[in-house]
Amino acid sequence: MTSEYATYPSLRDTVVLISGGASGIGAEFVAQFAAQGARVGFVDVAVDAGEKLVAAVAERGHPRPLFRECDIRDLDAYRRVIGEIADELGDVQVLVNNAGSDTRHPVGDIEPSYWDERMRVNLDHQFFAAQAVAPAMRAAGRGSIINMGSISAHVDLLDLTVYMTAKAGIEGLTRSLSREFGPDGVRVNCVLPGWIMTPRQVENWLTPEADAHRTAAQAVPQRLEPADVARLVLWLAADDSRSCTGQHWVVDGGWMHS
Repeated sequence: MTSEYATYPSLRDTVVLISGGASGIGAEFVAQFAAQGARVGFVDVAVDAGEKLVAAVAERGHPRPLFRECDIRDLDAYRRVIGEIADELGDVQVLVNNAGSDTRHPVGDIEPSYWDERMRVNLDHQFFAAQAVAPAMRAAGRGSIINMGSISAHVDLLDLTVYMTAKAGIEGLTRSLSREFGPDGVRVNCVLPGWIMTPRQVENWLTPEADAHRTAAQAVPQRLEPADVARLVLWLAADDSRSCTGQHWVVDGGWMHS
């Protein structure tokens, strides 16, 4: 955690649950919340990466995260694991619905089974995780649910129809749940990252042509890093944003509005 960035006292000892936390943006979330002194639980299917992240965070002197292997497409298993994490760490006070996959798919190749599986990966688990943690949050009179959307539903990209549909649905889910849970003090927000330079993105899709398009599309030209997203998520999780809910927060260097 770089010292020139903010520290949030309200996050210390807060129980945070992150899906898809073993790599990419999710791994940055795990590390940054732990650096704030939060008690972090995260799930992923990537066991080796998850265990290495736990060790790396602990080596930095931060609270050791709790990792559980879980395929969030199996909703029954995921709900069971959420309960186990809450039993061990305490009631979840911050939920970051991060897990997803932006695998490319030509429109003509999409079959119903693939559509259903992609919705499970990108959308369904966000609702059912929120449903699972909401009772304890509502009983406590506070909580923050942060759904990860994407600017892809708003910009000129191809071969991402199912992903973009799911991400657009997350924006509607956010608005709905913010109204459902708001009277009990629970906030629900959606973060829309732009093109974030995770290892997966760099290895699979960062070509000179794509990078030039990104540079021209953004209002500020620098490449965006996972930490740029994490710092917004920390603020939305903390009490500093206590009056902010039902909103879509964009971290894209100005792509959507340039």
